[in-house]
Amino acid sequence: MNVKNFIVGGIVGGIVDFLMGWLVWGILLKDTFPKPEGAGADNMMFIFLGCMSFGFMLSYIFAQGEGVSQWMQGVKVAVGVALFMSLANSFFESMYKDSMDVKMVAIGVVASIVVAAVVGSAIAVTNGKMK
Repeated sequence: MNVKNFIVGGIVGGIVDFLMGWLVWGILLKDTFPKPEGAGADNMMFIFLGCMSFGFMLSYIFAQGEGVSQWMQGVKVAVGVALFMSLANSFFESMYKDSMDVKMVAIGVVASIVVAAVVGSAIAVTNGKMK
């Protein structure tokens, strides 16, 4: 594993994830996924840490073996990871509700896939430039 690619790719991926999340959930889907009651400034820190964690997770996956260094490879791997990760999160979140809203789950999964595709391509391009 190339540690430099892992670290730089993780930072780039985390920042891209944070910005894409702001665009997708904070602007485009603002009315679909409203801000929870009691959400304050502390939540932004946790959102940022979650985005950095996702960026480093994808970067770790990409840095294995020969590494993912082409943007389309990055999109494909990230879409696969995001699909199963967002489905798992949706099922776990549904545990706290009386019923599962399939439409909301579908919107969330598609949004996660779109964001992850951009993050994955950013990490892959970063890895490619550092070869």
